Amino acid sequence: MSIAISPATPQSSPEHAATIESDEVATSRRALLGVGLSNALGIGASAVLAALAGEALTNAAPAIAAEPTPSATATPSAAPTSSASPAPPAPRAIAKKPFAHGGPTGRDQSMANAVPTGATTLSVGAQYPTFSAAARAAQPLASSLFDGTDAHAHLLRRATFGARPYDVSDLKKRGIDGWLKRQLAPSTIDDPSGAAAWAAFPLAGATPSTINRTTAKYSWDAMFETGQATLGRQLFSRRQLYEIVVDIFANHLHVAIPSEQWNTSPGYAKNVIRKYAFGKYRDMLRAAMKHPAMLNFLNNDESYKEHVNENLGRELLELHTVGVASGYTEDDVKASARILSGRTIDYDRGAYRYDRYRHATGPVAVLEFRSANATESGGEAVGDAYLAYLATHPSTARNVARKIAVRFISDQPSSELVQRLADVYLANDTSILAVVRAVFLSSDFWSAVGVRMRRPLEDTVGAARVLNVSMGSTAKNTKKGITNMYWGLWEAGQPPLGWNPPNGYPDVAAAWLGAGSMIQRWNVHRAATYGWWGGLKYTTPLKIVTIHAGDTAEQWVQALARRLLGTELSPEHLAAVIAGGELSAGKPPTYNWWAGKTVSLLLDSAYFQLR
Repeated sequence: MSIAISPATPQSSPEHAATIESDEVATSRRALLGVGLSNALGIGASAVLAALAGEALTNAAPAIAAEPTPSATATPSAAPTSSASPAPPAPRAIAKKPFAHGGPTGRDQSMANAVPTGATTLSVGAQYPTFSAAARAAQPLASSLFDGTDAHAHLLRRATFGARPYDVSDLKKRGIDGWLKRQLAPSTIDDPSGAAAWAAFPLAGATPSTINRTTAKYSWDAMFETGQATLGRQLFSRRQLYEIVVDIFANHLHVAIPSEQWNTSPGYAKNVIRKYAFGKYRDMLRAAMKHPAMLNFLNNDESYKEHVNENLGRELLELHTVGVASGYTEDDVKASARILSGRTIDYDRGAYRYDRYRHATGPVAVLEFRSANATESGGEAVGDAYLAYLATHPSTARNVARKIAVRFISDQPSSELVQRLADVYLANDTSILAVVRAVFLSSDFWSAVGVRMRRPLEDTVGAARVLNVSMGSTAKNTKKGITNMYWGLWEAGQPPLGWNPPNGYPDVAAAWLGAGSMIQRWNVHRAATYGWWGGLKYTTPLKIVTIHAGDTAEQWVQALARRLLGTELSPEHLAAVIAGGELSAGKPPTYNWWAGKTVSLLLDSAYFQLR
């Protein structure tokens, strides 16, 4: 038997109870998601099957490996055999120079290395003069799920949160080159729905003065509205590629929303991340290091020359720029923090200010950066020069390039691809847009079919978009629907901007495995299918595709698959859906509740979970 959530009430209802599925339906879902596992590409398919079959692929989401604990019986080969008490262990070398001899660039690479995926076997590609030429040069691996020759379907799975019917027709009309050229110039795309979704939340991105004037002190209202408005843009904007890049850098230069930065973090999301998402990383980094939200989030407003706080100086190196594999030392961390001292906040206005009396003077050295740092008044300029140095460092180029490659290509992009993208970054003065463009000019992107797994946010937004869930009849209704979806994402563990630590949400499959997370996804798919997020407009299941007179159940299911998944099902998986949707009579269903079982089952499948 299999556990699933009863569709009798919305997911958000506290009365929502678990029910037991029939063996036939449970077996059909296992068949749909797990058939051909040995040929499945990507950890997502493995995770789905493990969750359904109750197998222990992993006991929990893997964490970065901890230092091994010595065994009580093991004796190192070089250890003395004397019965005397052993000497205290020597300090770990990592305390002085993290990953000095190479290693993962950060958490996500460490997690991806811990769980092998089909992405590790992707062929190394090359750069091409046009997007369509790169697509023609693709060498996708054989897959039991996806047609590797359908470049349009692959592009829409990766360059949007989910393909609405409009996206499919727009790509068909413009072709790969024309569609991507337009997405890479978002200001050329009229976006009334995205603007309206943001406008439904008046405090989204608001200034500190507006928040101070319109809300109670320490209210989280503006932060919640900023997260909800961000979700609204992801759901309804036609500038989909831009929204994906915004999400990448909201997690890279991360300030959690909600957090203690109650009146400054909304402006950070708007005026740092969104403003520079298609600009130069050097400008985004400089703006972040002068923004009160970041300065408070990482405690730089508590840094004084007599007692320098190292938090921002350390994270600047570890997370925001060169990464732990670059070879910086603990002395570099201390110098980094000294350079940034004096950058603080005017709390009354919620604004950045430089306080020269807090700045620690004296010679500083970080990696190859050197400065006499002679005067208090010159400390801000020293900091700006230091940030420019870090933004253009080759290790930063690789770190940024890898973040972008992971999002668009695979959990484990090749070092050759990362270096190609890093070279583009440096050759174009840290242009984020140039790197994103280079991704789609690489055959690596077009070869990486079906090797990325949707995270909870991408699953929820993607399901709503492929089902063409639309805005409510009024701004109030739209706000209600987006807000309901936002709180559902809190339950799933990934509301926009909501990760508490400074390293942003993990962006690899290894972080999101587990049976519990799969049940959350099934609930989301039923909410989207049956319209449980009140306030928004839904297409009833029987009207998602046209049912013609004489259509068989097989024809109807394949039409649904083409519409929702961008591909047809294999004969084996088609049979599983027919059984799971209780279409044994050979005819399409005749009422919406019945049809919705098949619709949601398709979204449960690896065809949707992988992309």
